[in-house]
Amino acid sequence: MRIAATIAALSLAGSVLGAGFALPKVRDIEARNIIVVLTDDQRHDAMGFLGHPFLETPNMDRLARDGAHFPNAFVTTSLCSPSRASILTGLYAHNHNVVDNYNPLPDNLIYFPQYLQANGYETAFIGKWHMGGNIDHKQPGFDHWVSFKGQGTYWADGHGTSRKVPQNNYDGFNVNGKRVPQKGYITDELTEYALDWLDNRKHDKKKPFFLYVSHKAVHADFVAADRHLGRYKDKKLPLPPTFVDTKTNYRNKPRWLKDQRNSRHGVDFAYNLQGFDLNKYYIRYCETLLAVDEGLGSILKKLEERNEIKDTLMVYLGDNGFQFGEQGLIDKRTAYEASMRIPLLLHCPASIKAGTTINKVVANIDIAPTILEAAGLKTPAHMDGRSFYRLALGQDIPWRDYVLYEYFWERNYPHTPTLHAIRGERYKYIRYHGLWDVNELYDLQADPHETTNLIFQPEHRQTVEKLNQRLFELLSESKGLNLRLDPDRGPTFPNRHPDRSRPGLFPKAWMKTSEK
Repeated sequence: MRIAATIAALSLAGSVLGAGFALPKVRDIEARNIIVVLTDDQRHDAMGFLGHPFLETPNMDRLARDGAHFPNAFVTTSLCSPSRASILTGLYAHNHNVVDNYNPLPDNLIYFPQYLQANGYETAFIGKWHMGGNIDHKQPGFDHWVSFKGQGTYWADGHGTSRKVPQNNYDGFNVNGKRVPQKGYITDELTEYALDWLDNRKHDKKKPFFLYVSHKAVHADFVAADRHLGRYKDKKLPLPPTFVDTKTNYRNKPRWLKDQRNSRHGVDFAYNLQGFDLNKYYIRYCETLLAVDEGLGSILKKLEERNEIKDTLMVYLGDNGFQFGEQGLIDKRTAYEASMRIPLLLHCPASIKAGTTINKVVANIDIAPTILEAAGLKTPAHMDGRSFYRLALGQDIPWRDYVLYEYFWERNYPHTPTLHAIRGERYKYIRYHGLWDVNELYDLQADPHETTNLIFQPEHRQTVEKLNQRLFELLSESKGLNLRLDPDRGPTFPNRHPDRSRPGLFPKAWMKTSEK
């Protein structure tokens, strides 16, 4: 009750300080301290408790064991900047208009911490911003600010890398407007900045707090902490069934998909490197994630020391997934499961029952409304997302049938086309825009690896029609019937290897001698 009483006492001041950001209160919700830990490119299955063959994540496992796991959590655009914008605004990319990693931020975005700040919370951002290009200046909604430009770097001297990553930066940190050199391993440093803020907040310690820890890890080029190098050197990546280049795997699949196999984001010419080793790359990925889990454990320990763990809501999630050979691809951007599905864990012993699993389809646009409700505030009317906090509390509330997914073609990475998709608990429908190619339908209960495109099967014709209609209903409801076009910025990577996989073919179902 202490937090709720403090917020009530500060509500008038918050209304004055944040004119336009005061929100109606949710009367039956006790407001919590809130911490968000965001990872970059973490797959939904890269957690030990899900049965991973070797990855050790005891602190993520603890959050799931003592809190709630959302196995059907997705992003609405699988790309760093658009996804981060959706998390912070509660909007689809077609509404917040952050559709790539290079163009400047629109000047009218509202971030949900602005509402928290105006309603009595002390707020802090620590880590990777990566929206609007190579910027790291303080953003609205945060009292305390620690960030770095673009992708930053795992180590200040760049050791451990195997290739240059676009938007890597060695300028160190922006700490409340002051340039501070990076000293060590970035995951550890961000954790230390977070722990220091929790210990040394400048304002009234009775004031509720919101901390947003945004890791660089595990973004490529993966570099583990020195202490973790070699931990999994003898382990093997379990190759997905859609990895191999066979006629069966590409039967009735889009032509662009076969073409992308031989590209910067395909397994045959990954990052346009001659000697790319997918297994070694995956091992580096897993070893890089170990420091994130250790940092999470340090934050949990700090909350225990401060006697705040019971009443603090911890939200752990990724900004998008990552493909390691699924459909012959690496990276993200696509609407396939490994790309758009993310880890999502909620932990708050005072209100969330231990060991809860919630199978409803939730998305990154729901994070802002969920956190606001956990702070005792109603969702602003302009947001596309909705709060799933009551689902985490064990309440039965009406929920969506499908989540909308969108990706807008980038000149920088021309391998993936503009696409829209909807994903429910059973079916996924993917519709491509602006190219002569095949759409996709998957029954994920029968085919979780998306091996068989059902788009041409007569018994699924009505399902395709129904889902196509539902897709456009969701687009219309969210004012998403216009496509965003931004100027060209940043490098482009169109190259193919002359001696590797061949271009795709049109499907047999299209081979006809008449219109009948």
